[in-house]
Amino acid sequence: MAHMAPYYGPDEDAATIMLERMFVAGDFISGVGYGIQLILYVACARYLWNTRHSRQSIFLLTYITLLLCIETIFEVAQSHTVQMIYVDNRNYPGGPWAYFLATQELPINVLFIASLFSLTFLADLLVLWRCWVIWRAFGKLGAWLAISFPGLLLLGSFVMGTLWTLQSSQPGLSLYSALPVAYGTSYYAISLSVNIILTLLITLRLLLYRRTVMKSLPEDHAREYVSLLTIIVESASLYSIFALIFLITYAINTPVNSVFLTVASFTQQIANYLIIYRLTQGRAWHKNTVVRSTAMEFTGESHIYTTRDTGGSTLGHENVEVQSSSDKEDENTKGGKFASFGFHSSKSSKTTVV
Repeated sequence: MAHMAPYYGPDEDAATIMLERMFVAGDFISGVGYGIQLILYVACARYLWNTRHSRQSIFLLTYITLLLCIETIFEVAQSHTVQMIYVDNRNYPGGPWAYFLATQELPINVLFIASLFSLTFLADLLVLWRCWVIWRAFGKLGAWLAISFPGLLLLGSFVMGTLWTLQSSQPGLSLYSALPVAYGTSYYAISLSVNIILTLLITLRLLLYRRTVMKSLPEDHAREYVSLLTIIVESASLYSIFALIFLITYAINTPVNSVFLTVASFTQQIANYLIIYRLTQGRAWHKNTVVRSTAMEFTGESHIYTTRDTGGSTLGHENVEVQSSSDKEDENTKGGKFASFGFHSSKSSKTTVV
């Protein structure tokens, strides 16, 4: 007669066990995302530090450092919450999940939700800024019109996110109670709407520009600023995909939402780092991109860019000079060398032929 293996599992129902499994899985995946962010932070910080003479570099370095600090707080809070649930209070009446739902007012849980909200809001601000920069290249009025409605939505998301954080940390309530779920769903719906609108605006502007430059500029230059990868990175569309999945699973209260909550959070931060990394490499859009492209159109097919040597970073696009190959030959004949517009440095310049 076959003997049944003894059961050593928890006494909770299958739905609660699934919730706990997804919560632990989300914690593990969040750690993986944190490691990727650390690598990207170091890569971006290195270039930004080399160009610290620029106010934009200092601002972006401060921004990504703030992001990393908040992300670190979020990871510590999440890890400590898992420890409290499954180690320190494993015998709580009703099980670990019951303990988690009953203790949302604890400081560590408030810190968890507040840091998550702060990360999302700061990331939304960066995408709004990128939309402004890309549209600003075609005129200030158009830029203001483009970001006005998303900006108002972003203010609304800040209000809803604050209410979501406050309600989720009230005694007797939790992240998954009816009222916090309503606020949280509204917050993420608004935040996702902002990102989708900004993604569409950025994509539209880049596609229109792509159609123009493909007719007049060398293919290599056109691909640099209007490729599919450029559109995906500049618009942070990577986050929009996972945020939409999380919003759906959170609204219908599916256990897997715990996984997509952490995935959506760290993909949003990764999207930010990729934008900033393109900036540090001199490949991202800035306010003079269209002017520079127009200059290229009138100087011929082969162009030479001379930029200041700053340890590999070309963040300061304002110091870029465009000259044709024939001009370069004239300069070599005269024994001269390139000089940047309104900029002189004792450091050697580097020349890149495109």
